[in-house]
Amino acid sequence: MLSLEMTHRMNASHVGTCLSMADILAVLYAGVARVDPARPDWSDRDRLILSKGHGAAALYAVLARVGFFDEARLESFCGDGSLLMGHASHQVPGVEFSTGSLGHGLSLACGTALAALRQASRRRSFVILSDGECDEGSTWEAALFAPHHRLENLIAIIDYNGLQSFGRIGDVLGLEPFADKWRAFGWRVLEIDGHDHCQIRAALDSVPDDEGRPTVVIARTVKGKGVSFMENALEWHYRAADEDQLRRALAELGSQA
Repeated sequence: MLSLEMTHRMNASHVGTCLSMADILAVLYAGVARVDPARPDWSDRDRLILSKGHGAAALYAVLARVGFFDEARLESFCGDGSLLMGHASHQVPGVEFSTGSLGHGLSLACGTALAALRQASRRRSFVILSDGECDEGSTWEAALFAPHHRLENLIAIIDYNGLQSFGRIGDVLGLEPFADKWRAFGWRVLEIDGHDHCQIRAALDSVPDDEGRPTVVIARTVKGKGVSFMENALEWHYRAADEDQLRRALAELGSQA
């Protein structure tokens, strides 16, 4: 709901991708990720990297809601001079890296995971990727690197909503058999309903396991989830809700709460 209000206020885009991963973020910050809002730079915190940085509104919303900064600051989203930029900015408390140039988040997470292993730290690295950025070569270079270095503290979560900026995944550049590709690269693969909190929690709580392998969680999601006229509709990659659409969308989400 906060993401809808933020993007509406500044006529910003990417609300569809915010809604598709809202459940994943909610579970991560409701007890899975070891973070401390009072100490955003705590050295042993888990690292959470939003590779699909265009979904920044959802990340900022959850960071504010759990106490990394005052929720009132969300009103400045995408405003001139605001730190809450339209793509995730590391200047915001709780944001590890500035992201949104797609295809780089998994590489960053490999670096933080490898550093943790070499420092004998318990911290884990979570990275949320879009399905669309799995078209990119740098993603697969990182996918080779992680099993080679036995990064069992690395968890990649793929928001597989089936849509990217110019069309359906299967039409733009097909990924299937997607899970088999990750298995072939040496990853432990979990496939879940990305809107089922119990499934999300069970998958994330199972990491690290004792196999010395990174884990990829392929989360099947719906772009625009929870708002009937936004679900599986490509235009909501770009559009912001007008006043009437915002009212209707908030009413639908509120009725599900």
